[in-house]
Amino acid sequence: MSRATTSVLTAGLALSLAACGGGREYTVPKEACGIPVNEKTLAPLLFDGSELEVTRGSVIETGTSTQGACEIRVDGKMVVHLRVDKVDKLYDPMDKSEEFRFTNRERMTDLPFAGLGALGDSRSMVSTGCSGPKADYLIAYVTVDGQAGGDVAERRKNIEAFTLDFVPKVKKALDCTA
Repeated sequence: MSRATTSVLTAGLALSLAACGGGREYTVPKEACGIPVNEKTLAPLLFDGSELEVTRGSVIETGTSTQGACEIRVDGKMVVHLRVDKVDKLYDPMDKSEEFRFTNRERMTDLPFAGLGALGDSRSMVSTGCSGPKADYLIAYVTVDGQAGGDVAERRKNIEAFTLDFVPKVKKALDCTA
């Protein structure tokens, strides 16, 4: 085989592998939605793609609104939706009135902070005290695309890990004392 033929075959193979390989051509951000994010807990929730974008604002800086939300998108598709509500009491995510939010809802146990949590196949909800200047209580929602993070058991584990990292950072950013 000539050198020219080898070069053409090598280039063709490289192009075909690049087209099939996918992968992540973007960098996982160190901050999103007004708070620092942990690459180790966020990355398992993300898709392969070429562009990551954070849209819709902040969960912290909400102006006069009691709700902050933002989305993390990969190639234009919503992959992670984060929402924080500033509320006047502790809501139980396991209450019948919250059931509509979940598929296969289970109580989150052993939270590393005071509060109540629930976990479903693509969403978590945590209600916790704040006692800060901006809120008495908070509800944090983490919703991911139903195809993110491998199988359902793995996705649930990844949502829980991200949530347990996210909520304390939200509380710190809002100057919560409880």
